[in-house]
Amino acid sequence: MTTPIPVIDIFAGPGGLGEGFSSFKNKEGKPIFKIKLSVEMDEFAHKTLELRAFFRQFSSDTIPPEYYDYLKNKISREELFGKYKRQSLAAKKEAWKATLGEEPVKKVRTRISEALDGATNWVLIGGPPCQAYSLVGRSRMRGENPWKYAQDHRHHLYKQYLRILADHQPPVFVMENVKGLLSATRTKTNKQNTFDLIIKDLKRPLRAKRKGTEEPLSYHLFSCSTKKTDNKLEANDFVVRSEEYGIPQARHRVIILGIRSDLYSSDPDILDKAGKVSINQVISDLPKLRSGLSKEIDTPEKWRTAIQSIVQAGQWFTKLSPELKKALNENASKINLTLTTGGQFLPANMTSTKLYQFDWYIDKSLDGVCNHESRTHIKKDLQRYFFAAVFAKINKRSPTLDDFPKALLPKHKNIKTKVGETIFNDRFRVQVKGKPSTTVVSHISKDGHYYIHYDPLQCRSLTVREAARLQTFPDNYFFEGTRTQQYHQVGNAVPPLLAKQIAGIVYDALQKMRKKNHA
Repeated sequence: MTTPIPVIDIFAGPGGLGEGFSSFKNKEGKPIFKIKLSVEMDEFAHKTLELRAFFRQFSSDTIPPEYYDYLKNKISREELFGKYKRQSLAAKKEAWKATLGEEPVKKVRTRISEALDGATNWVLIGGPPCQAYSLVGRSRMRGENPWKYAQDHRHHLYKQYLRILADHQPPVFVMENVKGLLSATRTKTNKQNTFDLIIKDLKRPLRAKRKGTEEPLSYHLFSCSTKKTDNKLEANDFVVRSEEYGIPQARHRVIILGIRSDLYSSDPDILDKAGKVSINQVISDLPKLRSGLSKEIDTPEKWRTAIQSIVQAGQWFTKLSPELKKALNENASKINLTLTTGGQFLPANMTSTKLYQFDWYIDKSLDGVCNHESRTHIKKDLQRYFFAAVFAKINKRSPTLDDFPKALLPKHKNIKTKVGETIFNDRFRVQVKGKPSTTVVSHISKDGHYYIHYDPLQCRSLTVREAARLQTFPDNYFFEGTRTQQYHQVGNAVPPLLAKQIAGIVYDALQKMRKKNHA
């Protein structure tokens, strides 16, 4: 049997890129790639990685029942790992909790060398933490402190990526980051474009490591979405628009594919376009939930009353358009008391669903869904969510602040400046049925205002599992930590189904190299 191609995953997050590569298989159903080492600094993302590494120690038809017992909270993690010691030790060896840039360089070099075990045909994947490059992150940091953005250490984490390229010289690498990277500048006073510097360094990682050197290591860089030779590529050509490739989310990310120049044979393929997938095609089969009521006693009755009170809200309600007023009344009358707020595991029969990519998402042995628990919201936010969801239902778009009755707007000091503006005017954003969702980002861990469910009768923000579905994580992919920590992991991940497609491009490129070097 052919040995799987080793993959080293750095800045791994909860493992979206790695899951995609691990899921790419040959005609016989055998994995083509194998994660040999994944490196992540966050405690809970690391725990998620380690659990998934344990899962992958088994073939798909030999997953132990105790794994599902753990997801159902019937046994502890210690009990699961204790029963399968060999597999748990392998998982702990694969998933390394470490902060690149703080760990001794020699230690990092040794761990990667040991993981590769002499292999020369392998792939490096990953992307430095992206908050310092995101448009929202830059705006927030500059607002708090003009120098905070310029001094953020995350600007320089890509140099850890360069160091590994220089030290280990993989035949192929895949680097991912936010679209905001394209417009980032190095410092406030030095207006050099960060992306241009990164591209220059990635092409010659040894020169970046040791200034002035003319050592031969170099890489050709390619886009996964635009067919151009590397010297013709412009910055925007590296952007991958996920919704164009069957991902149910308008997630736009920079993805750079690098091929070592001495092994290069021909330009790699690009991703194949696919039809757009809507949010409801991937989450509508999940158990329906209600939100919770916060800052007061929460019961189904009080929750329903809090929402229904919007239609007796006074003069502003009578001034709404007849169509909107009718829709609000009709939906309010349908709110029932049978929905729960979910939990870390909900029993459910998922085998009869007509879900998009059924075999990708559904694990028949799971008999339910995990990480599917709703948030609580204050009464006013419940009314805003309900109004927004009904508005979106009849208008096929999410309302802006201009569409809200003034009585429903938050009484924040800056809310008046947002009305009429195009930036942040969608403070309460419904994920519209029939369309891909907007980008799932780590801010979903803060509040659910940008991720309102399209169903007014559920009147809530998306759960972790729904966000994970939009990110294309399989249902048996369990996220560790508190709900906030789970949201954070999901928001920072690369969609595994997109990563699987990229793995196909990488595999074809490696095959071409192999033929060239054995000709």
